[in-house]
Amino acid sequence: MTRLAIAALVLSTGCIVYEDGAPGPVNHAPFVYDGEAGCYWDNYFADDVWYFEAEADDPDGVLDVVEVYADVWDQRTGDWVDSFELFPTRDPYYWWSDWLGSTTWLTCGYDGYLVDLVAYDSFGAYDILTVAPTIDGH
Repeated sequence: MTRLAIAALVLSTGCIVYEDGAPGPVNHAPFVYDGEAGCYWDNYFADDVWYFEAEADDPDGVLDVVEVYADVWDQRTGDWVDSFELFPTRDPYYWWSDWLGSTTWLTCGYDGYLVDLVAYDSFGAYDILTVAPTIDGH
């Protein structure tokens, strides 16, 4: 008899695996395998535009990734600056959002930011990919 028994297949969140003798389901953390952040000047809006993109997956199934955020830090001071929600697209691996600079606490010409792209799964497990934003036109 095998020590590992598959207990349930949950279509909306992927596969849940039970191990003999384990207290409950085993959850695997998602992972952010690629991402980008940056800003550029937009003539139409006469404002900077900040954009954030992340590609995430989960061993329990890509649909187990339920939230992705971009947390911006000032690497020179270590201070948190701002956070941005990323939104799912038709591609379940790809999350993105963009924001007018005037609605943020960010300065497009400042090169001291680091961005943590954080993916969360339905059980609260998470992974972080840190990127330096691309600053265009400043």
